[in-house]
Amino acid sequence: MKTKERFNAVLKGEVPDRLPVVTHHLMPYSLQNYLGGISQKEFFKKFGIDEIAWVGYLKVDESKDWHVETEDIPDQKYKSTRYNIDTPKGRLTMVIQKNDYTQWVTEYPIKEDADIEKLDYFPRHYADVEKINAQNSEDVILRGTIPGFDIFGQPGCWQDAACLYGIENLIMKTYDDPQWVRELLERMMAYKLEYVESIKGAEYDIIELGGGDASSTVISPGILDEFVAPYDAKIIEAAHKNGQKIVYHTCGGMMPILENLLSMKPDALETFTPPEMGGDTDLAKAKKIIDGRACMIGGFDQGHYFTGCTPEETRAAVRRCFEAAGEGGGYVLSPSDHFFEAQEDLIMAFADEARKCTY
Repeated sequence: MKTKERFNAVLKGEVPDRLPVVTHHLMPYSLQNYLGGISQKEFFKKFGIDEIAWVGYLKVDESKDWHVETEDIPDQKYKSTRYNIDTPKGRLTMVIQKNDYTQWVTEYPIKEDADIEKLDYFPRHYADVEKINAQNSEDVILRGTIPGFDIFGQPGCWQDAACLYGIENLIMKTYDDPQWVRELLERMMAYKLEYVESIKGAEYDIIELGGGDASSTVISPGILDEFVAPYDAKIIEAAHKNGQKIVYHTCGGMMPILENLLSMKPDALETFTPPEMGGDTDLAKAKKIIDGRACMIGGFDQGHYFTGCTPEETRAAVRRCFEAAGEGGGYVLSPSDHFFEAQEDLIMAFADEARKCTY
């Protein structure tokens, strides 16, 4: 089977020729510091991993009154940038810090309840279907994501809201003022649904939704059912109407909320992070609970088997994943989210052993 054919067979619940093996995002840090600065395409060719192309060509409607200026904040431990966002209803400010690994928010733009009204001026995003489809190939899995807040955001409605307000603040607000949280989430959902309407005809194989702030290591099943599922489920439904498949990304705990996640009817779930990496996944148990209702992607412990062990140990870890979740198809082997440190020989062992897992 070709890469795309293999991946889509698994998504449809069919049995492929062998276990599909992918990665999530490849991080520039790993490519530069551990793999000699090779490109992403060179990475997939070198290791024989099923290639994923993350494609997100956007058309942006900037007709609304939303003006952003940036300024560097000097004398910081990390590179720090303040974003000043002016709208007809006042200013929002946001601070992002970054290091060689990643970036994060240190000042959230929503500071007062009325600030959510300023989000009404946020520019809308639409898919550039022609450019997206130009990247399509039988040798590549074409993967996209539901756009988040421009400066720093993520796909899911709840996840995007957490990026704007802070997850601790957001959780407390569900108790103190649940109606305000719903109004914020409605705004998140509205601009994401506008994007979803534009992806009809895009030849994506899978599109990502969700985020780790909806995991069971962050929120309760009750919060998920009341403040996450009602909004993200509508996005999944709209995506399905436009011919797209959705993978729901939950880096963190998943086991107590698998049924809650399945209720949103995604086509696939990820990342199935093992306990040794801060998650809680028992792959074999998850496989039984899911019972073919969604494809499973992830489950591999890259923290312990991409560094500091022998190739034989890495191969054994791959086999354990396959034995736990591979039976009958419906499973794609992948590291549980990103990896930064990685030894070349261990990535090679990971990919080679996965290709030997045949049906």
